[in-house]
Amino acid sequence: MTDQALQPAAQETTTFVDVERRIRAILIGSAGNLVEWYDFYAYTAFALYFAPAFFPSKDPVVEQLNAAVVFAATFLMRPLGGWLFGYIADHFGRRLSLTVSVLCMCFGSLIIAVTPTYASIGFAAPVILALARVIEGLSLGGEYGASATYLSEVADAKHRGFYSSFQYVTLIGGQLTAIIVLLLLQKVFLTPDQLKAWGWRIPFAIGAGLAIFVAVMRRNLQETEAFVEAKKKVRPSGSIVQLFKYPRELLLVVGLTAGGTAAFYTFTTYMQTFVKLSVGLTEDQTTTVIFGSLLFATILQPIYGAISDRIGRKPLLIFFGVAGTLATIPILTLLKETKEPFIAFLLICGAWIFVAGYTSINAVVKAELFPTNVRALGVGVPYALTVSIFGGTAPAIALYFKTIGHETWFYYYLSGVIFLSLIIYATMRDTKHASAMHRHE
Repeated sequence: MTDQALQPAAQETTTFVDVERRIRAILIGSAGNLVEWYDFYAYTAFALYFAPAFFPSKDPVVEQLNAAVVFAATFLMRPLGGWLFGYIADHFGRRLSLTVSVLCMCFGSLIIAVTPTYASIGFAAPVILALARVIEGLSLGGEYGASATYLSEVADAKHRGFYSSFQYVTLIGGQLTAIIVLLLLQKVFLTPDQLKAWGWRIPFAIGAGLAIFVAVMRRNLQETEAFVEAKKKVRPSGSIVQLFKYPRELLLVVGLTAGGTAAFYTFTTYMQTFVKLSVGLTEDQTTTVIFGSLLFATILQPIYGAISDRIGRKPLLIFFGVAGTLATIPILTLLKETKEPFIAFLLICGAWIFVAGYTSINAVVKAELFPTNVRALGVGVPYALTVSIFGGTAPAIALYFKTIGHETWFYYYLSGVIFLSLIIYATMRDTKHASAMHRHE
C-alpha cells in the first residue's frame, strides 16, 4: 500500500493531519460513488429520449414501460455484484474492490454510448442495451457494499453517521449530475430532435470518461486500518459460508432495506416518469422539478446523518417508517392531481423529509451490524437482493398499475412495504450503541 492506512475510531487522534487524511479518503471514495451513480442514472434521465430508439411503439407509456423493465432486470445482477465485490473487499481490500467496480461501470456505459438503434440492427439493439445494463448492475451491486464499508470504517465513532451519509449525498449527486447534463443538452447545446436522434449518447460517453478518471484516483485510495488489523488477526474471509453465521444480521438488512429502497426509487427514478406522464408537466418542467427536489434531498443527508450521531440511528428509522406509512398515499394522490410545477416540487420535497430518515443512515446501520472480516459482503449481498426485489421493480410496478388503469394501487403497495420495514425498525437495537465496527471474527 502506498499510503498509510486510516486509524480506527477507537485509536484515532484529533491532529490536523489525521482529519485531513480522513477527509481526503472520504472525498475520493465519494467521488467514485458519484460517478458510478451518474452512469447508472443517466439511463433514467435520458429514457424519455432513447426509449423510442430501442423500444419503438405508438404508445409512449409502453416505450417507457419497456425501458423500466430493462432497468428492473439489471437489478437481478446486483446480488451477484454484491457477492463478487464484497468478496474482493473482504479478502483483498476495500480499495481494490472500489477500483474494479468503477471500471466495470465504465465498460457498461461505453457500450450504451455506441450501441446502434432498433432501426439499424433490430432486436439486437435492446439485447445489447440490456447486456450493458447488466454489467452496470453488477458494478453497482458491488459498489454499495464496498463504499458503505469504506466510508463507515474511515470515519471516527463520533461522526460516523455524518461521514457515511455522504454515500447518499454522492448517490443522489450522481442523479443530479445526470440531470445537469440533461439540462445543458436541452437548453444550450441540442434541439429536442437532436437529443432523440443521437444526443442521448453523449451522457454515457461522458460517464465512461469520468469512470476512467476515478479509477485512476482510486488506485491511490488509502486502505482502512480496520481491514489491515483484521487481516493480521484473522484469516481473510469474504465467504458466503461464513456470512451465514450471521442469519439475524442478514435478515435485519433485508428488513431495513425493503421499505427504504422502494421509497427511494419511487421518489428518484420513477418520479421523473410520474410527473411527466401522470401529472402532465412538460419535459422542461419535469427536469426542473426533479432537479430541485433532488438538490433538497442532497442537503438533508448530512444533516440527518449528524443528527443520528447525537440521538442514535433508530429514532430516524422509526420516523421514516411512521411518516412513510401515513404520508405516502396522500402525497402521491395530491401530486397526481396538481398541475402546478411548484406544488409538485413542494410535495416531492415533503416526501424527502421522511425518506431521508432512511437514506442518510442506512449504510452506516448495516455496516455497524457486521464484524470487519465479512462486513462488505454482509452489507452488499442482502442489500442488493432486497433492492432487486423492492427497489429496482418499483418503476415497473408503478407503470404496470398505470397501464391497467389502477395507478393508485401502487401508492398502497409502497405504503405497505414501508410499514413492513417499520416493524423491523421498532424491534431492532440501535446500532450506534451496539456497533460491531471493531469486531474481528
